[in-house]
Amino acid sequence: MKSRILLFIVSLLVWMLLTWPFDAQYLLAGIFVAALVSFLAGDIFSQGPQSAFQIKRYFWFLYYILLFFWEFLKANINIAITVLNPGLDIKPGIVKVKTSLKSDTALTFLANSITLAQNAISVDVNAQEKTLYVHWLNVATQDADKATGLIVKKFEKVLKRIFE
Repeated sequence: MKSRILLFIVSLLVWMLLTWPFDAQYLLAGIFVAALVSFLAGDIFSQGPQSAFQIKRYFWFLYYILLFFWEFLKANINIAITVLNPGLDIKPGIVKVKTSLKSDTALTFLANSITLAQNAISVDVNAQEKTLYVHWLNVATQDADKATGLIVKKFEKVLKRIFE
């Protein structure tokens, strides 16, 4: 119930910021939309709503955004080099990587981070085994531990501090 209330408040605040000139009709629409969102997604929004009030998590999230954009930039430059040099020898393949993240939100962020910033695509997530299957553009190793270190670790450390 706490997560639904927190999601309602956050959704309403975001709605009001997006529809900046405060007006009664926007407020009523925002209340309706925020209530609908909190009803439909309240259970998955936050495992522990009390963690939303820990300020250090927001600083770690800002660090994550900077890290993500840096890795995103490097990945896009790498893709551009690969496209512009068709003679480069690449070895695409699917590798299995391990994670210690537990929450669904953290796993989702990790999978999306890998897809957008690692020249790889997250193909499958197995939350029970704590593994991800990743299609990697240039497979450097088939060893799960080494692949985990190369693909997952830089994001995992930060996401653990934010979501767990």
